[in-house]
Amino acid sequence: MQAPEIVADFVLEARELLDDLGGQLVGLEQTPGDRERLNAVFRAFHTLKGGGGFLGATPLVQLCHAAEETLGMVRAGQAALLPRHFDAAQQSLDWLQAMVDAIEYQDTIPSAPDALIAGFAPFDIPAAAPVRASAQPQAAPAAGGDGMITDDEFESLLDQLHGERAPGLQTSPAPDPGMIGDDEFEALLDQLHGAGVPGASVAAAPTAAAPPADDMIGDDEFEALLDQLHGGAAPGTVATSAAAAPAVPAAIAPPPRRPPPPQSAASADAAAAPTEREQTVRVDTKRLDVIVDLVGELVLARNRLKTLRTRLRDEDLDRAVTTLDNATARLQSAVMRTRMQPVGKVFSRFPKLARDVARALDKEVDLDLVGAETELDRNLVEALADPLIHLVRNAIDHGIEMPALREATGKPRAGRVRLSAQQQGDYVGIEIQDDGAGIDPERLRSKARDKGLIDAESAARLSTEECLHLIFMAGFSTRDEVSDISGRGVGMDVVQSRIRELGGQIQVTSELGRGSRFSLRVPLTLAILPTLLVHAAGDAYALPLARVQEVLHAPSRTVNWFDGRAALDRRSHTLSLLDLRHWLGTSAQETTLLTIVVLQRGDSRFGLVVDEVRGREEVVIKPLPRALRGLPGYAGATLIGDGRLALILDVDALRLR
Repeated sequence: MQAPEIVADFVLEARELLDDLGGQLVGLEQTPGDRERLNAVFRAFHTLKGGGGFLGATPLVQLCHAAEETLGMVRAGQAALLPRHFDAAQQSLDWLQAMVDAIEYQDTIPSAPDALIAGFAPFDIPAAAPVRASAQPQAAPAAGGDGMITDDEFESLLDQLHGERAPGLQTSPAPDPGMIGDDEFEALLDQLHGAGVPGASVAAAPTAAAPPADDMIGDDEFEALLDQLHGGAAPGTVATSAAAAPAVPAAIAPPPRRPPPPQSAASADAAAAPTEREQTVRVDTKRLDVIVDLVGELVLARNRLKTLRTRLRDEDLDRAVTTLDNATARLQSAVMRTRMQPVGKVFSRFPKLARDVARALDKEVDLDLVGAETELDRNLVEALADPLIHLVRNAIDHGIEMPALREATGKPRAGRVRLSAQQQGDYVGIEIQDDGAGIDPERLRSKARDKGLIDAESAARLSTEECLHLIFMAGFSTRDEVSDISGRGVGMDVVQSRIRELGGQIQVTSELGRGSRFSLRVPLTLAILPTLLVHAAGDAYALPLARVQEVLHAPSRTVNWFDGRAALDRRSHTLSLLDLRHWLGTSAQETTLLTIVVLQRGDSRFGLVVDEVRGREEVVIKPLPRALRGLPGYAGATLIGDGRLALILDVDALRLR
């Protein structure tokens, strides 16, 4: 049985290669003459084939060999890549993902369909019979005749060297349970490298040239040896079909994927394979989470000491707290960086996604990725995957027009979708922008009214910006039938809810005929949140600092009332006011000077009236007490510097009751 660490290493490396392959194949399809990218794609399939062969994953080896064979001929100038090759390659990625899942779960590895493997045939040349890499290795000459060992002998040798293979994988039986000696292993190496064994003549493989004079085997000879071991055709041979090689069917769906199993500390350590083993240490992510929690507790203790310092006014205490403050800030930053991952981990899957969706809709789309190196908390990187997939699908399905229509309106045939990320202070901004038809606000207004989501009077009062935000209403859709491409019955309200759960916000802007832009803003981390502490009705509350625009004071006499709602005229526009004390259901004392915190909600602003602004403070987010869970307007709780509990307010849910 293979050690779990070996299987985990292969699974991790294979998934990283498959994630990158999607984008590399799209780039190669756009620039077929890119030699460097061609070599990278070839090496990826070759690496997958080698790892799968070591684990005895015959179906994976067969599929990778079919792709590698054609890519090898293209590299040698003996063939050219055709559209069906790219179709087959992209579809093979889904099958390879399913095969890697089976290896991880120790299940039976599914075999790719014959039609998919036939799609890799280099030429459309009729032949007598279809040729496909067989599940059984090709027979090799006997060891005593021409110096070549048989497949069973070599498989037996691997089993002796590395032990039995992982359960559930297709392997060849090991006929000899004994261990070979040093002399036997040296003799085997001599056979492989052309030195020969006493009493035996060494002959070249049938499809390989004679060994060079320096006793080193060439690339062709090594490929021939791999083909004999894994059942593939020798390099230079052409896999053909009985008729002209058909295009790959559009619906060769791989088996459904399962979520990865929970990892133990040992397997998680093994899975985190470093690029530079001498300079890195593999650490279970659960241990990092514990460290982050401890740093959070240290931040709370630091805040408490900073509050006590102002009261005690001791010089030695002041110096000690300042030192602790600086050390805690550096420790907090260092620990947070250990949990950071580039958002490119998510971005890498979108070139293949965009290509698949565009081909399914008969559209032409170019995808631009910008800022993939921007780093986020790993939990956020994983949580953003589904919302971004939904938005990119929507941009291609609903936004980008058909090629003929784009040409008729003076646009390029190929639409353009731009996915970008950029750090903005303690937050990261992500944008999905397309140059499609845009969103018609009047059509949204009509759809919402027809579906009964809003009444006719309310719909008539909506501004253009408010009409655009109708797409985030539960149950809203511009399609009469559920699409299997973009929404698949899941509305934009789910995307908005998910972003809000992450402490972020989403905005939409659009211009008819020019395209649309969805802007996401999420915090760098979910562990520690910069806030503005305020007091209202004798209690402390925390407002996410990213939503705070400014703090101002205004005489109470300048407040106007419209339809029972308070508003403040300032800077040529009207600012709606919400008294936090009234929202809490407590009485408010009349004051001559109001303290107002201006907050951003979507694409609009409003003023929150409070008793006092205490100042900026980094807080550790804690779950809400049971009595408050599910109540609108509260996003969490925290302990502040004076030791009291403060509730974190959800700005999007602060509305007049």
